Amino acid sequence: MIAMDIGMIRGLGTVVVMVAFIGLALWVFSPRRKAEFDDATLLPFADDPEAIKHLEQAQASRSNKE
Repeated sequence: MIAMDIGMIRGLGTVVVMVAFIGLALWVFSPRRKAEFDDATLLPFADDPEAIKHLEQAQASRSNKE
């Protein structure tokens, strides 16, 4: 049986954190999530209809340039 010393436990912890970081990065930068995150950027302005209108116009003009 393999002896689990503190070095191996730390190494396994590092691998787990690295895998979680890579998975999170892939999830955040996934093109399929862009629309969902664009909607989330408007949440702070949900109570201000004028601000929402301005931001939606800015996003529309940006998407037309791309």
